Parts: sequence; structure tokens; C-alpha cells
Amino acid sequence: MKKYILALITALSLSGAAQASGGEGIAWDKAPVNTSDLTSLQNGAKLFVNYCLNCHSAAFMRFNRLQDIGLTNEQIKDNLLFTTDKVGDTMKASIDPKQAKDWFGGNPPDLTLIARSRAGHQGSGADYLYTYLRTYYVDDTKATGWNNLAFPNVGMPHVLWELQGKRRPVFDTKKEHGHEVNVFKGWEQVTPGTMTPLQYDQNIGDLVNFLQWMGEPAQKSRVQIGVWVMLFLLIFTFIAWRLNAAYWKDIK
Repeated sequence: MKKYILALITALSLSGAAQASGGEGIAWDKAPVNTSDLTSLQNGAKLFVNYCLNCHSAAFMRFNRLQDIGLTNEQIKDNLLFTTDKVGDTMKASIDPKQAKDWFGGNPPDLTLIARSRAGHQGSGADYLYTYLRTYYVDDTKATGWNNLAFPNVGMPHVLWELQGKRRPVFDTKKEHGHEVNVFKGWEQVTPGTMTPLQYDQNIGDLVNFLQWMGEPAQKSRVQIGVWVMLFLLIFTFIAWRLNAAYWKDIK
């Protein structure tokens, strides 16, 4: 019993420390998801292949499925095939799993369904990813040199840092329930990136939009079919109701 109490106290202490550092307590921003925007999806696919596919696979997605977002096989072959030479192959990372485990402490997760699996009480999985990819900051105490407000002590380095630049979070110290806590206030730009903050946010929005689409490429078709099915059932119900009335009118 004593061990359970000590474990509970330790867990609560770690949770409080994470929130005090502005970690898990940070609010998720709303992701600008629009899976009907083909230009956004195409830019997101380009970012995914260039920056994510080096370490993360999307093993349940084939390159030729990108035709659904308006790309031709020739465009896919010329611009997006870096880990394979066949457009019908799945999106598998080129990194050696053993090396990945040595470098990051674990094999990078598959991203096919990442936007659907990260939903929480603060919002959708897309909201989490949009916040996560925009809240990296320089932290010299970490092996990678980076930390993250949405995912404290993250093992993944900031692969998009050249686009965003280097930043540090700014905190305000406030008292809550008799304890001092650090509340996230904003960002201090240490070195500029190749993109402005607005451009970076727009590109991250496109990347998250692609990840959301990749989790269910047939979502738009499913919704359209569902609408037609509901209309059919509505019409069939009306016809069945009128037939029922016609069959029973003489009996009454």
C-alpha cells in the first residue's frame, strides 16, 4: 500500500512540474483543416515527403493514392519518389529501425493514422499536431538541443527548424493555490528562419491538412455516399408509408 501511495505522489509531482513548465497545460490551437483544398494537400504532401518520410513511414498509404489530391503519376514520380522507384509502393521510411532506436530511443511511429489517434479533451488530433509542430524551442539541456511545449521532453528533434528559425518560450510567473507556476506568454525569436511566422504557420497547416486527409482518404466520398443513402431511405420510407396506407384503407 505504501508503494502505491508513493507512486501516486510521484506521478502527481511530475504532472505538476510539466504543467508548471508550460508543457501539457498548453492549450491546443485550432488547425486550419480543409481536406477539399487540393493546393493545400499537395503542398502538405511535398512537406511530408521532404521532412517526415526520412524517419517516419506511412505504411498504409501508397504513393499512387496521391492522385486523389490532383497529382498525376508523372508528378509523383518526378517530385515525391525519394524512398522508392515504384509509384505503387507504400510510403516507407528509408531510415534503419536499429539506427533510429539508437538515435532517438525508439523507432519513429508510423504516421498514416497519426491525426486520428492523437485526439484528446483539448481538441482533434489535427489540433494537437498543429500545436506540436509550432511549439518547438531551443533547449541546450536536451540531447537533441530541442524541447516542445505540447510534448515535453520529446525525443524527436525539430526537423523544420530551418523554416521556423530558433525560438525560446517566454513565461510569466503567477501564484495559483499558494504555489508559483510558469504560464506561457509568447515567443522570443532567437534566429530567423527562411519563412516568416505567418508563412510557417500556413505551411504547417498544409502539412497537418495532408496528415488529416491521409488518415481517411475516402472521407469525402464516404460523406457523399452517406448523403445519397439517407436520401434514398427517406424516399423509400415515404413510398412504404403510402403503400401501407393503400393496402390497409379498405380493411379499416
